[in-house]
Amino acid sequence: MARHDRKAKKKSSSSNHLKAKGDKNAPNSESDSSSLERAGFVRRLLAMIYDTLVATAVGMCAAMVMIVTLVVMLKNGALDLQGYAEPADLLYKLLIQTWVGLWIAGFFLWFWRRGGQTLGMRAWRLRIYSTVEEPMTWPRLFIRLIASLCGLGTLLVLFDFKNKQSLQDRLAKTEVLKLTKEANDHKSW
Repeated sequence: MARHDRKAKKKSSSSNHLKAKGDKNAPNSESDSSSLERAGFVRRLLAMIYDTLVATAVGMCAAMVMIVTLVVMLKNGALDLQGYAEPADLLYKLLIQTWVGLWIAGFFLWFWRRGGQTLGMRAWRLRIYSTVEEPMTWPRLFIRLIASLCGLGTLLVLFDFKNKQSLQDRLAKTEVLKLTKEANDHKSW
């Protein structure tokens, strides 16, 4: 099975190479993904609840920044209401919603790309790994984000007893594994 990214793959292969030579002082690599089990529905759900709280906070901060910016621009005359009574009558509502959506999507994509874990996944010892010998690219992560259907794609885990894969896992060629405490330690990445 492939590692999450090139660094992990490089680290794993270098550790295995050192161990193959019989070096007793070789650093222990992160738990091999083949020895870890796939995460079940309940653990994924708990991580999703945690991540929803964090994503809500990110969205609120992003909305506040955009709203304050628009109000300042309207008050200073940089933007015009074009005869409308309220800014909500214009496209400002759509602009704010798009801005917040991009920030929330960026939250998930950035964490998945940087370490394979969001904050909720880290708290519940979950991590995304690739199931193919390809690095985790932005397009694959974007497919994973869209295919999750705001969490509904994870319901497939309830029906897939054998593989425990969600819709987003299948389409993006990833898997979510339950980590040991040692493997979840950020220093072991």
